[in-house]
Amino acid sequence: MSEPSTWPDDLDPLEESLLTRLDGLRPGRSCAVDPLTAATLFESQVASRLLDHTARWLRADGHGYYTIGSAGHESNAAVALALRPSDPALLHYRSGGFYVARASQVAGHDAVGDVLRGMLARTTDPISGGRHKVFGHRALNVIPQTSTIASHLPRAVGLAQWGARETGRGDVVVCSFGDASLNHSTAQGAFNWAQHTAHRGDPVPVLFVCEDNGLGISVPSPEGWVADRVGRMGMEVESVDGDDPAEVLAATSRLSGHAREQRRPALLHLRCVRYLGHAGSDAEAAYRTTSDVRADYERDPIVGAGRLLVDAGECAGRDLVEWYLSQRVEIRERALALLSEPEFESATQVMAPLAAPDEARVATRATAFHGSGRGGSLEPLTLAQTVNATLSDVLAADGGAVVFGEDVGRKGGVYGVTRGLQKEFGEARVVDTLLDEQSILGLALGIAVGGGLPIPEIQYLAYLHNAEDQLRGEAATLGFFSQGQYANPMVVRIAAYAYQRGFGGHFHNDHAVGVLRDIPGLVVASPAHPADAGPMLRTCAAAAREHGTVSAFLEPIARYHTTDLFDGDGAWLARPSAEHAPIGSGRVHGDGTDAAVVTWGNGLWLSLRAQRRLADEHGVRVRVLDLRWLAPLPIADLLTAADSAGRVLVADETRRSGGVGEGVVTALVEHGFTGRIGRVSARDSFVPLGAAANLVLLSEDDIVAGVLRLV
Repeated sequence: MSEPSTWPDDLDPLEESLLTRLDGLRPGRSCAVDPLTAATLFESQVASRLLDHTARWLRADGHGYYTIGSAGHESNAAVALALRPSDPALLHYRSGGFYVARASQVAGHDAVGDVLRGMLARTTDPISGGRHKVFGHRALNVIPQTSTIASHLPRAVGLAQWGARETGRGDVVVCSFGDASLNHSTAQGAFNWAQHTAHRGDPVPVLFVCEDNGLGISVPSPEGWVADRVGRMGMEVESVDGDDPAEVLAATSRLSGHAREQRRPALLHLRCVRYLGHAGSDAEAAYRTTSDVRADYERDPIVGAGRLLVDAGECAGRDLVEWYLSQRVEIRERALALLSEPEFESATQVMAPLAAPDEARVATRATAFHGSGRGGSLEPLTLAQTVNATLSDVLAADGGAVVFGEDVGRKGGVYGVTRGLQKEFGEARVVDTLLDEQSILGLALGIAVGGGLPIPEIQYLAYLHNAEDQLRGEAATLGFFSQGQYANPMVVRIAAYAYQRGFGGHFHNDHAVGVLRDIPGLVVASPAHPADAGPMLRTCAAAAREHGTVSAFLEPIARYHTTDLFDGDGAWLARPSAEHAPIGSGRVHGDGTDAAVVTWGNGLWLSLRAQRRLADEHGVRVRVLDLRWLAPLPIADLLTAADSAGRVLVADETRRSGGVGEGVVTALVEHGFTGRIGRVSARDSFVPLGAAANLVLLSEDDIVAGVLRLV
């Protein structure tokens, strides 16, 4: 047996405190937990703590990249042991104890190796392949999350709703988060949505776990604030101290039982401490006194777990110390051995999960969608009617497809685009949601990871911006951080752009799409004509199913019910067809060689009108390239159109600064086009109400003048 004088001389003060207290444990009461559970709990908590110390040891030696730890939060291991390993888990970045304990419930899993490989960014990391240190494993039902600012809570509620409806296994979705995140609108929206769902009588078996250490980096939560807030949630709530593992186990069992049996949300307020600062780079001494830090040592959850073993008569405190020290050596040795495992060597390796879908497979499925519902009609349809018929096709062909959003069901959408679909497919397949875009996208994320095909509608593009992180931070990252083991197949339909007559203003006429175009892997589709809308929507749905693709499908509001290009010509109608529209392919209108006009969305309607004026009034013949896809851009078609004319005008209905046209011009230059380039666009203004909008939006006259300047 070692004495304190023989302990390693590089122990952290936290380790010295822990070992001293473990060494002093003596049997004092009957054990409230069976010995096997107590042993698993202690071992899981120690492994998690040692991983945190090892991360800092590695970093100090020039190795390792991640030092945000779980020290002080290890009581979440008891949460894992009180749940079933089949219960999906979306974890806070301090839920290391939970991850290790969950791995202990499933034979053959090496949690320590998983976490070490993640912090060392080794390509052998089983979840992210070295892209980021996240807690996740498909076989453990731990879904990897960035878990910042509660961004994963809406997905948890969505998964609980979808799983309760589709699986029938009685699983509870568990979702942990920090006390500072409790204040974020994303968290509040998720709680509200869960309560709204339960109030409506629908199942939502989710267990929220607020890991309350009293600090948001350096800012303390006000005394009593968290307890007050969770007490007002309107759901089943229990508060427990993390250094009382028996009570954490019991409270979690009670709450998870409530969620599982009653199919209603519950919340565990887990009071814990934070050791070692926010991260390795955090100078905790700048905002906490030494006495405060030392006082927290008295609340160490590992001591509570050790006391259970000593009370059970399984071992003495000195045995726990010996075991800790042996594990300390073993984990450090394992970490050093893993340094020989590979890291990424090329951008191609890093970006592999963002690769484009297999076009042949997408085309086959997209073609199969056609005509399954009402999309086989031979009648010429408007853009809105085409989208409606195509949604009918997808819903009929894919039993996991669900259309949902504000007003999409009974009313059929603000513009009637989804009219009749709820009557055709029922309220479970075409769903009216509450008015909250974060919740709408959270439902999409839950359905997607649960195996369905979500097709949410965002009522206006301007409404997306308060929830855009659900696409950027959640939907787009899951496949990247899981090497494609998890995916978010979805098609987000968005009523977009400007030019509405008689109904306008900024919030209903938004053309800011830059927030979408810079999200890696996100497909941005922008159909303008009914002939393209159906094939492109089927392609997006097929890519979601075949590859897990996340698509934003921008529908130009002003063209929903357009029938003519010029009065009475019916040129803005099209009969449904089985045509396929490959992602990143444009469509050329005309064969003029004086200039090429490159455009999309409402710009196509304006450009085709300008095309006729230029020919009739000026003898200038242009071809018009409809990009159709804003991400990825159809580079090959763009260069072909440009080279055919030697002059290019980009007709950009988005704003001049940060608009799509900037990317088009850059692509031309970077790919070696040496001809003349011009650009006309909307002004750098919000869209005002009424006729004033015409003063700042791209116009037909702008396009005509722009072409004439070039030629």
